[in-house]
Amino acid sequence: LVGGLGFASSANIGDDYALFEPTHGSAPKYAGKYKVNPMAMLLSTRLMLNWLGEKKWANKLENAIAKVVEEGKVKTYDMGGNNTTLEVAEEVARKIDEQE
Repeated sequence: LVGGLGFASSANIGDDYALFEPTHGSAPKYAGKYKVNPMAMLLSTRLMLNWLGEKKWANKLENAIAKVVEEGKVKTYDMGGNNTTLEVAEEVARKIDEQE
């Protein structure tokens, strides 16, 4: 199970090109409110990094996301919290930095 649309990433991979995106599509009603979960986009980025051969960075991103979820301190509303999109993304970035 993926944990909901906030975590569902996708990849459309062809012979020469690929497209990576969250499965939930756009959510214009939430534009500018900073309340949606960025994890699906970050996990799509992980898929892209892996496809591009940037395995080290794909793994760092995946580990950082897992650590944020495991700790459960910074969460958007769909994860049972009240943090913003930016706060969750910044926490993931901090976890990447901690791996350096």
